[in-house]
Amino acid sequence: MSEKKTDKTEAKKTTKGISVSKDADFSEWYSELVQKAELADLRYNIKGFVCYMPWAVITMKKMYEKYERILEKKGHLPLIMPSLIPESNFKLESDHVAGFAPEVFWVTEVGAGEKLQEPLALRPTSETALYRMYSYWIRSYTDLPFKRYQSCQVWRAEGTKATRPFLRAREFHWIETHNVFATEEESRQQIIEDMETTYEMIEEEFAIPIIFFQRPEWDKFPGAVHTFAADALMDSGKVIQLPSTHMLGTNFSKPFGVKFVDKDGSEKLGYINCYGPAISRIYGAMIAILGDSQGLILPFDLSPVQVVIVPIIFKDSGTPVKVKCAEIEKKLSKHYSVKFDDRDHVSAGEKFNEWELKGVPFRIELGPKDLEKSQAVVVNRSTGVKSPVKIDALEEFLAKESKEYTQKLKSRKLAGFKDYVIKCSTMDEIKAAVDDKKMACTGFCSIELEGAKCAEKIEKEAQAFVRGKRFGKDDAKFEKCAVCGKPAKETVYVAKSY
Repeated sequence: MSEKKTDKTEAKKTTKGISVSKDADFSEWYSELVQKAELADLRYNIKGFVCYMPWAVITMKKMYEKYERILEKKGHLPLIMPSLIPESNFKLESDHVAGFAPEVFWVTEVGAGEKLQEPLALRPTSETALYRMYSYWIRSYTDLPFKRYQSCQVWRAEGTKATRPFLRAREFHWIETHNVFATEEESRQQIIEDMETTYEMIEEEFAIPIIFFQRPEWDKFPGAVHTFAADALMDSGKVIQLPSTHMLGTNFSKPFGVKFVDKDGSEKLGYINCYGPAISRIYGAMIAILGDSQGLILPFDLSPVQVVIVPIIFKDSGTPVKVKCAEIEKKLSKHYSVKFDDRDHVSAGEKFNEWELKGVPFRIELGPKDLEKSQAVVVNRSTGVKSPVKIDALEEFLAKESKEYTQKLKSRKLAGFKDYVIKCSTMDEIKAAVDDKKMACTGFCSIELEGAKCAEKIEKEAQAFVRGKRFGKDDAKFEKCAVCGKPAKETVYVAKSY
């Protein structure tokens, strides 16, 4: 990073609060949020490699825990796999290597320049590492379904694309599941389960509105038969892909020898699926979508600190106010993650701004006048509502409010999301929708390869992309393709994307 950029970064960090509103300049708002809430430090001197800071990591660990719990409940068992993949493994599936080769980091030597006999790929994804081992681990139909996952990092050198912490980096943190089934139908049922898991986690737990799509055939995972993915729409008007799941069919089973002996004694190829929720990217989408011009807003369960207590001190009132604050902290800490901010060198107003910036769900304010009334003021970060509450009733009040906090946040965001999807029948309407930072819902000739020319026209004229057709839910119907005028076989969604 140049000296000029470093100086600019330092200047932003020393300016209290976010200096631009989210609506006015989303990109600048996001950059300041990451820096001033101390979520990540970009000064590590390799492009796209980011130091994630405690406030973000605590939440990401909670996200991992929730995701791992639901995967294990649905039958997935954990693995830890090597990060290096031999080139010979990597080249076994031709479409896969063609799709990923430009993004792979290669290890070619060790020590003092000693060349390796075979280059090793730094894992961009784990199909070619896992399926070699699956050929050893799976022998019989009694081993199926075979459902495994790992929580790990992957590395992709994404060329000249601009990097952005959490949303796009060259090292990202994710979970990947890799499952083997006896039949194609069981494989398809796993796609439905993955979709359900995605909605359960991304919308229900993380409060991010999404649509789950079947991707067009020209936008598949390298080596997949079909690709499905969830998109979230950012305030910038661009969508970001969150978890994706892929039907790999037998495309990897054949070269890697993932076979099983069936009940009739015949040897058959397994049908493979993989699913990849990228926790770091989901975190980036969550803070971008839920946050406001004051800073972070986080789901209650995911906030590093759930309740902050701020004393308001006037002259000689400090001791009794602080004593009562300490008592409240001790009582509430039995149920929540609580911080008593008793810093004397920071004003109450500065504390308010700091904890709003960091998205703490509830702030309890207590001053001498409140103490006289045996009450405190509880401020809801999501709504801004201030509620005077008797000190003896704080536990009961927070028990109710904390249960409703994420649900209300989610309901508000889901309701708003519907307004961002616009039905469009012509190219002009599509262009107008995406220019207005919306997602277009429109008729389309086909998401098979014959529709690629119409998708190219949308990309050229609207600078937007066909994201696919909605999976698992009914959509509005259109008579004609908005691009070529042919009968519409599909209803698709169009948006700009990261």
